[in-house]
Amino acid sequence: MLAATMLDAVQPTAATARAIQAQGVAGEHVSWPSGRIGGMGELFSGEVLVHYGFAHLLTNGAEEPGMPDAARRGQRNGLAGAAVAHQVYLVTGLHTGSVVFTVAWLPAEPPLDDEWDEVVEVSLDVAETMAAIRSFDDWHPLTLPATGPHRVRYSAAGFEAGRQVDTARPGPDRYLLQLWPAPPAPDRIVRQTSANAAYWHDVAWKN
Repeated sequence: MLAATMLDAVQPTAATARAIQAQGVAGEHVSWPSGRIGGMGELFSGEVLVHYGFAHLLTNGAEEPGMPDAARRGQRNGLAGAAVAHQVYLVTGLHTGSVVFTVAWLPAEPPLDDEWDEVVEVSLDVAETMAAIRSFDDWHPLTLPATGPHRVRYSAAGFEAGRQVDTARPGPDRYLLQLWPAPPAPDRIVRQTSANAAYWHDVAWKN
């Protein structure tokens, strides 16, 4: 019953379905079995400019990104802050330069991949299908297939190496942001391997 309820909650509008079917996701056809999305869609993959080691996933249109302390308030993990509604604050290892981000939407929770050094999860209420990855003036638009409650998994590789380099374009660290429909749940640290990640988790814990 819960699974059916969640699918109904995130069923995209007819207009959104037509738009994504016409355009595809990352240039590929998207199938819509029974009026819903089936399969994985890569929404974005490319370099994102970072300054001061952060970026945002925004799903609330023109709303300004939340401040770091507010984004992490009440959380256990310090890498992905989702305490401000409809957005996620994302910490990168690299301080200044560019890092490679991949954003993907899936119909269900994906398996964990061993290639990622740091992995955290948060819940997000997607307010609008027109979303973006933003870092200061760098803006990468995304078309999410659905609104409503989602789980977000933020995975990093080379997180510690990015901190050590500090400034590079591109940096040695890269990131994967995966979203899928799921009921709200507390944030969690799935995997931690670096001292840099431990530092940010500690910041959140003390916030």
